[in-house]
Amino acid sequence: MSRKSIAMLVGSIRKQSINLRLAKAIQLYAPASMAFRYIRMDDMPFYNGDLEPDRPDAVRNFTNAIREADGVCCVTPEYNRSIPALLKNAIDWGSKPPSENVWNGKVFAMTGASPGSIGTAIGQQHLRQIMAVQGSIVMPGETYISFRTPEMISEDGVIADQDLRDFIAAFAERFAQLIDRMA
Repeated sequence: MSRKSIAMLVGSIRKQSINLRLAKAIQLYAPASMAFRYIRMDDMPFYNGDLEPDRPDAVRNFTNAIREADGVCCVTPEYNRSIPALLKNAIDWGSKPPSENVWNGKVFAMTGASPGSIGTAIGQQHLRQIMAVQGSIVMPGETYISFRTPEMISEDGVIADQDLRDFIAAFAERFAQLIDRMA
């Protein structure tokens, strides 16, 4: 059985990002059949159709990585009840031109962490709408984490709480199963 190539998108570029910790936890507790690759999004200019005839290398690198992946796992904070501009810009670049939309038919899972009591629920709802319009196969269900203390997930992704560890492992397993079904 070959390993599933997973493009990991982290919607926060903060050095101490709780969403980066969550992404590392997903990778740590995911089935061994999944191989994660963190895809850079912060080096692309804002989407501009004038750049289409000669796309910047950063854009080509990003879209090629998404195109080659078996699935995309997006771990993102919620900004102002939506998604960060960093992530929206990456989605825009990936969707253009429509005939080369890298999101179309791509299996897409999402989660996120926030100190708030509802985690990233509203941002994920918005992201779900955006990705459905792009033609992605969006994993059903909600997976958001209320990140109450810095110790919840260590910087290297270790989760001390067994229930949360099981929850994250189940998320990754559902994602792997969806990729298998859609292959």
